[in-house]
Amino acid sequence: MKKKYYLFEMNTLSLNIVSMVLFFALLLLTGNLLQDQTIDLDYLLGKSMLYMFPYFVFHEILHSISYVLHGADFKNITYGAHIEKGLLCCLCKQNVSKRNILISLLYPFIFIGIITYIIGIIFNMPLLMLLSIMNISGCSGDLLMFYSLSRIKNFEYSEYDNPTAFGLYTEEDLSNKKLPGLKYVGTKNELERKDLKKVTISKTSIISFIIIELLGVLYLFI
Repeated sequence: MKKKYYLFEMNTLSLNIVSMVLFFALLLLTGNLLQDQTIDLDYLLGKSMLYMFPYFVFHEILHSISYVLHGADFKNITYGAHIEKGLLCCLCKQNVSKRNILISLLYPFIFIGIITYIIGIIFNMPLLMLLSIMNISGCSGDLLMFYSLSRIKNFEYSEYDNPTAFGLYTEEDLSNKKLPGLKYVGTKNELERKDLKKVTISKTSIISFIIIELLGVLYLFI
């Protein structure tokens, strides 16, 4: 069979369910770990709002670092903030190996999720623990993709000008393959990669960032 791109999008329902389960399970665990401590919740909430957006931006930067370290060309990496679509993104607009994408999916989960959470526990840093929980919850899509893509034998992975979809370039027929968390949307022989603007930030994202930062300041000082 001739190779072609099988296009997939994340299943929003699955994504939200996994995200909420991770968030509340870790929040419950953290509450038990910190039950003997007195915490200023307003201060913690305000600080988390101030650092949340930069923390998620760093999440995407970690994806790009992994892409490049494992074979991608940095000129084909783009970044975007599309809060109206519910996402920040790092897109690798070239074909990369299965190994590359699987490692890249785990970078933020491990480095600013698991490791930072453990550091927060060891050094009693509730803010770092909360940010790590938010990040792990935000990794729900990465984790679902990792599980699903690891079940496919041979493919090359690529993103393109649609920030909500990606392509798997393979001879294997994936149109009827059950991939948890992913929704099959069709096939293409080539992907559109004309929009290579390094950073794209929507107006909604800018407004959302300003509102979140202002709320954080209000919680801290009012």
